Amino acid sequence: MLLHIPQVLTATEVAEIRHALDTQGWVDGLRTTGPQAAHVKRNLQLDTASPAFAPLSQRIAAALQRHPLFASAVLPAHMLPPMFNRYEGGGQYGNHIDNAVQTDRYSGQQVRTDVSTTVFLSGPDEYDGGELIVEDSFGTHEVKLDAGDAIVYPSTSLHRVEPVTRGARVASFLWAQSLVRDAWRRSMLFELDMTILKLRHQLGDSAEVVALTGHYHKLLQQWVGA
Repeated sequence: MLLHIPQVLTATEVAEIRHALDTQGWVDGLRTTGPQAAHVKRNLQLDTASPAFAPLSQRIAAALQRHPLFASAVLPAHMLPPMFNRYEGGGQYGNHIDNAVQTDRYSGQQVRTDVSTTVFLSGPDEYDGGELIVEDSFGTHEVKLDAGDAIVYPSTSLHRVEPVTRGARVASFLWAQSLVRDAWRRSMLFELDMTILKLRHQLGDSAEVVALTGHYHKLLQQWVGA
């Protein structure tokens, strides 16, 4: 499931985060890349040793965790600390698939990467190129969102960032291990949850809506960990 989540950050929050990032030093993105991806990755990343990294990362994580669409779609069991990247001057990231397991830099916990998330911190008018291209069983999807919006998609998807030919594309990115491992089951639970919300708005907590809510939780109980 490829899902656009609008307004994860307000315009004020984006401006504050961008200001903080603009005063920091960026390092070569190859520092955090495996040997295969190193052949296709050309970008900058905020140094995780920077004093600004932890508070900015925590701010992104908190914004996502309080957004109901993110919670419903991802069902996060563990979120890796959000990181930050910058593409400019032809910077790009060719086709790749994210590592299936990564280590939480703070806890040392091994985390299965079920869901990838990008939070855009540059508006589409600030740069040319830089589209996130995600390929799945339904085809190829081109993503370029407003600053403050996010996109979530299965980490098993082949994806890339097109070359940035003008300006700078700044974003935060992260991975999450979901309570529900299977992407199709997560998608079905999300669609059911959204349907329940619409029915509650139309019908209130009718007996049918309550029963449907019960079925949602029974499925969630069956599928947690699966």
